[in-house]
Amino acid sequence: MGNSSSTPAVPAPTNVEPPSPTVPVTPSQPSNLTPPPPVVAPEVKVPNDVKEETSTNPGTFEEMHRKCKELFPQTFEGGRFLVSKGLSSHFQVSHTLTMSQVSPQDSGYKFGATYIGTKQFSPSEAYPVLMGDIDPSLNLNAHIIHAFTKKVRAKLQSTVQEGKFMGQGSIDYLGDDFTSTMTLGNIDIMNKTGVMVGHYLQRVTPGVALGAELVYQRGPRVPGGEIAVLSLASKITGENWQFTANICPSAIAAHCCYYHKVNEQLHIGAEVESSLMTQESVGKGCYQLEIPGGNATFKGSVDSNWTVEGVLEKKLMPLPFTLQLSGTANFANIQKSQYRFGIGLVLG
Repeated sequence: MGNSSSTPAVPAPTNVEPPSPTVPVTPSQPSNLTPPPPVVAPEVKVPNDVKEETSTNPGTFEEMHRKCKELFPQTFEGGRFLVSKGLSSHFQVSHTLTMSQVSPQDSGYKFGATYIGTKQFSPSEAYPVLMGDIDPSLNLNAHIIHAFTKKVRAKLQSTVQEGKFMGQGSIDYLGDDFTSTMTLGNIDIMNKTGVMVGHYLQRVTPGVALGAELVYQRGPRVPGGEIAVLSLASKITGENWQFTANICPSAIAAHCCYYHKVNEQLHIGAEVESSLMTQESVGKGCYQLEIPGGNATFKGSVDSNWTVEGVLEKKLMPLPFTLQLSGTANFANIQKSQYRFGIGLVLG
């Protein structure tokens, strides 16, 4: 579900994986807390899952790296056909057909639906927002976002995959110059398992925000039965650039992102994830190019593992079609280089 750059950020669909039994060393949001997002048509005009920053509010902790992350291409393999239809100004449905020989589990049909409510705080924000998709095997993804006031917002996410349920709920409080969030994930009171995450992000100057994340996980497969991980974060914003970083002292890990708007057509970014505990580091570079007058957008990336990715989206005006071309190549082993290609068509 490759979104065009003009569309608010709605995460791309990913394979549903069982939750990890332990807290990952990456100091950003734990992977086992976030169920995969639903399939939503690229042209759905839904409000951002995260409130855009005002002159004082720093935004939410979990979306600090969003500007850079949006530049990375969401590649796919095989064929994909997506049809979206707006039934009213508040309700839209979509049909997605995917065909892949490399990843048969990704192939198949999905039905998606999106509802946007009438409670509006600004031209780009309307609540509640309900998004979901389901396939013939009854694998389900669902998101519910609602803002009770301008400062209080709640989110519920759930996933049912092969009969296994995963879910999380969070509540955000958007203060004048800070944001605090509490998240509960996969809570099982009977077995005393689950994950709790607390976030706090404070703007200290017009261009600098500092924060912290505390993750607490309890379960039988967690070493010692329970574990708590603290990480620190910073967000520095310039006129046309942004630098964000998470540092986890206990895991000796760091996650840094840099975003730069070169001009209206070109945006570039870089990401580095490193852990001294696992002795692993991965660096990535990416860019997004809008082709003036061509109704086309290209996103490309390359990482330190010699993986090159790219996605081209071309609107076939005046027809209501968008052509998507995707490619992935890995040159880590020159003699056994791996290539994957995909072609998609979006109607609506």
